[in-house]
Amino acid sequence: MNNPRLAGRYAKSILTLAVERNQLDAVYNDMEYLQSVSKVNKEFVTVLKSPVISPDKKETILAAVTDGKISDLTSLFIRLLIRKGREMNLPEITTAFIDQYKERQQIYPVKLTTAAPVSEEVKQTIVEQVRSQSHLQNIELTTAVDESLIGGFVLQIGDKLVDASISYDLNVIRKQFLNNDFIYKIR
Repeated sequence: MNNPRLAGRYAKSILTLAVERNQLDAVYNDMEYLQSVSKVNKEFVTVLKSPVISPDKKETILAAVTDGKISDLTSLFIRLLIRKGREMNLPEITTAFIDQYKERQQIYPVKLTTAAPVSEEVKQTIVEQVRSQSHLQNIELTTAVDESLIGGFVLQIGDKLVDASISYDLNVIRKQFLNNDFIYKIR
């Protein structure tokens, strides 16, 4: 059951506590680890959401999965979630925490989608262009390959999208032909 409001509140509380205890980067690394475990291992998420498994058993399972891999603060936070019956929201809370951390540190995610893989040099050029054209300085670039673009690229910066792909141009031309924009209407 998705509950972004609850996830945001719990994420904010652990973020605030991590800042107070000067452990923000350690907790961020823990949350990234927990998020990767949640994405890779669906059984882990199923255990968290199962009403059949007792809270004590869930605590034991989580301790086994995270033993030595996360900080004490994050371990205590997870135990709190289990005691409050909110362990099923852990994947959402980790995502909300990572988003809040990036916002606090002013790290801006930028996604580049191309038709073919691009070199590191091209990635750096794009990052420099984004920096020079906007106020964004801390950029986290992720790349994806989508062969249906045919050529060019799609750049997503927050809620802005720059579509400079061949497939976009071809769709625009197709719509013009369907609307008969190239046929002069006498009437």
